[in-house]
Amino acid sequence: MAASVLQRCLALAVKVNCKSPGFTARRWLLSAAYTDNKLWEGREKDPQNLAVLASIMDRTYDRKLAVSSLTVSRFVDNISSREEIDQAEYYLYKFRHSPNCWYLRDWTVHSWIRQCLKYGAKDKALHTLTNKVQYGIFPDDFTFNLLIDSYIKDEDFKNACAVVEEVMLQEAFDLPSTQILSLYALGNYLATKPQLTVAEERALGASLLLVGLKQDNTVGFTAQLIGNALLGKVEMLKGIHTVFRGMPLIWTHGYLDRALAVMERAAAVPADVKICKDTLDFVNDLLQDLSSASDSDSSGGEESDGEDRKDGDAVDEDDQAEQAKLPHYASRFKELSSQLEAVGKVDAASFQALVSALAQQSLAAAEKPDLEQYESRMQAWEAENRQLIQREKEMREKAEQERQVRLAAKAAQQM
Repeated sequence: MAASVLQRCLALAVKVNCKSPGFTARRWLLSAAYTDNKLWEGREKDPQNLAVLASIMDRTYDRKLAVSSLTVSRFVDNISSREEIDQAEYYLYKFRHSPNCWYLRDWTVHSWIRQCLKYGAKDKALHTLTNKVQYGIFPDDFTFNLLIDSYIKDEDFKNACAVVEEVMLQEAFDLPSTQILSLYALGNYLATKPQLTVAEERALGASLLLVGLKQDNTVGFTAQLIGNALLGKVEMLKGIHTVFRGMPLIWTHGYLDRALAVMERAAAVPADVKICKDTLDFVNDLLQDLSSASDSDSSGGEESDGEDRKDGDAVDEDDQAEQAKLPHYASRFKELSSQLEAVGKVDAASFQALVSALAQQSLAAAEKPDLEQYESRMQAWEAENRQLIQREKEMREKAEQERQVRLAAKAAQQM
């Protein structure tokens, strides 16, 4: 009887381990030490009454004066509920549109993201991040990692990729941990086969390309191939200006050509660098869709051209010349695919499986320098915060002395 129960338990454990990707994936993400609030919560406190701070800020703004970054920092640090998140969002917006807007402190941004995660307001964190110009929310790498990880653990890969897009726009793929988390989010989102708009294809393509350039391995080359292919699709459909506008991308034509160049480099580098089979299938389908769209446009004639102009897409002669190269790109892709297959450079594992393996193998080692850097950064933040508090105290004392002098002078005049 006992043996039978043990066998059933073991079978259940094997079943959960094998069939529940979410169960195994969670072990490969950021550790508890990385996401733990203990170090952050253990810093020197400055307790404040939010109602009093709000009143001070409102009166200051009413008098057309500038609120200090220290006041905003105190407000964010003393949030204690989900409702107060909404209040803080309002004052972040007000501060961003004030004369002091450039002085929002890095630790305030970090604190804001942590408070949103703590009180179940990831939507607010993402909203202020994607509207960073209106709120001044420009996180550092460590803070980005916390937000990406929180979405990945919820298996919300779409919003995880929205955060990765912001990392891409800030060109902040410097930390290996950020690269790994971003690739994990992008790979798992692509595995859901989402229906993407042109804007989403552009953002996803740019994110994959730029983070892929940071990894000199199969994952990196595969990400570069997908990224260039998606950007090439946007270039073919909407023109090069649509591709690079507002993006940290080069302005020259030929993103599909660059995708093929990635395949050529993969064939030439050492044997441990390959291209995923499912990615080659993805690019093949993308080229076929573009060819079908091109044939449809040709048969549509002037009507299609009119629709393009209505969309406001600036497709010039150079764009049309690039579009004319599509048959050559499709033919060259088939040749390179056969070449990669012949030299054993096609990996049967999916892109999703490879980014998961990369996270499992490399993320733990990438965490240690991040934590050391975070501790050092926190010490610098606390030192700067103490300096601001001291400066505020001195300014108040000076203002009080000046007020007393004025009162004394006024009293002397009345005598």
